[in-house]
Amino acid sequence: MSSIVDSWLPRRSSRAEDWRVDDLLAAKGVTRVSVVIPARNEEETVGDIVRAIRRDLVESLPLVDELVVVDSRSEDATARVATEAGATVVAQDAVLPMLPGLPGKGEALWKGLASTTGDVVVFVDGDLYDFTSSYVTGLLGPLLSDETVGYVKGFYHRPLVSATATDADGGGRVTELVARPLLNLYWPELAGFVQPLAGEYAGRREVLESIPFVVNYGVEIGHLIDIVESRGLDALAQVDLGKRTHRHQDTHALGRMSGQIMLTVFDRLERYGRLVAAQPPATLLAQFRRGESGHGVAREMVTTDLVCHQRPPLSSLRAADGLRETA
Repeated sequence: MSSIVDSWLPRRSSRAEDWRVDDLLAAKGVTRVSVVIPARNEEETVGDIVRAIRRDLVESLPLVDELVVVDSRSEDATARVATEAGATVVAQDAVLPMLPGLPGKGEALWKGLASTTGDVVVFVDGDLYDFTSSYVTGLLGPLLSDETVGYVKGFYHRPLVSATATDADGGGRVTELVARPLLNLYWPELAGFVQPLAGEYAGRREVLESIPFVVNYGVEIGHLIDIVESRGLDALAQVDLGKRTHRHQDTHALGRMSGQIMLTVFDRLERYGRLVAAQPPATLLAQFRRGESGHGVAREMVTTDLVCHQRPPLSSLRAADGLRETA
């Protein structure tokens, strides 16, 4: 490991339990804190997440000023459950309606940023089964205590639960097979991040509004690369949040996620002059699905376009069109 990462790790890594809520409340001062939860078909889990944040960080202690769930085109009762639990719910496509809507998690995050007003914004996924409010306080700790930190990433143990066994750290397969090798190859200064694709992170608004958002699952790795390029490694920190249990995707979905992450990295390699391709990578992913035919088991080819759509830095739109009043 490089001396840069060796120096960064102890200075910019902490644990959620290092940050007491009373201390954070004192450090908060007039800083406004928003929590954004992107959710698509998460009626089973989103209510408990919202209730925990409201109980511990809104009603018991006024640490969180704004709690927003972005309903990302759900087909279940996600919006109703989140509203009843006490969140402000916004429909993804209703935010900045003058722009054509795009599908994807990154789109929901960008719209969540646009629909909130906090000086610091915390993002929490909506599919967590064992959520505690320490996720939020842990991510806020470095930001409220050190003005030189601009963006904080969570990390945790990610158990992979099957019908017959549990692998305590078997989750994060795309991280270990795709994201980590690519970062070590091209941005080795980011090698110290335990979970570069983690869905729990927080940032100062001026930092978040200064970077583009990939609208799909490339959004998190894009954030790290763009911030380290523009602000340096010391603007980034990470916090151990303990354990994260959530719904796992199947292998085909992980393949599509991997492709989106790879395309994001290739885009950043060219953007920052680290690698120039003779021709751009293809965006069409072919996968094979098991099926039945008159001759027995068949394989059906299914294709997905993984094109890397991106939203521009929100600050550029606000400057051009006065979107702060219309968001």
